[in-house]
Amino acid sequence: MHDAREVVVLRYGHRPGRDDRMTTHVGLTARALGADRVIFPDNAGQSAETVRDITDRFGGPFAVELRDDQKAIVRNFEGVVVHLTMYGERVQDVEGDVRESIQGGDGLLIVVGGEKVPWALYERADFNVGVTNQPHSEVAGLAVFLDRLFEGTELDREWEDADRRVMPEATGKTVIDADEERSDGD
Repeated sequence: MHDAREVVVLRYGHRPGRDDRMTTHVGLTARALGADRVIFPDNAGQSAETVRDITDRFGGPFAVELRDDQKAIVRNFEGVVVHLTMYGERVQDVEGDVRESIQGGDGLLIVVGGEKVPWALYERADFNVGVTNQPHSEVAGLAVFLDRLFEGTELDREWEDADRRVMPEATGKTVIDADEERSDGD
């Protein structure tokens, strides 16, 4: 969808029972808004299964991984690291710099905290980015950041290997088999 560079979202930390829904929504948002892959902590297996199931049914490509080495992932990532935090620079001030930094084909790792993150993450990040610099959902921050990163192009994405497709409509909730076309008369 976006040249050869890979965009990866890392959910940094997961508190079972407390973060289950939020971690799942980080993955679903990453998938829906243009990332190529999400990495969850190894204790977020249910979230991983849910995101894989949605990808199988509604299309991809999108990969989901479970890993227990989050510090090492950040430390060893060969590309640009963006840490989404309410304390970071304003997204509207750095979005162009982030896009420019990955033009050479470097991958992008977007870190979304699920609990208090270590100070080393702030230091390792190439960009600490805040969306409004106000407390709110990390899912909202990820959504706004991805939309700014892709300049809205992710909204027109075509989904490969989908079994189902949502029909956009003013009222109603219609989901059809992906190989069906709905006519105006239906």
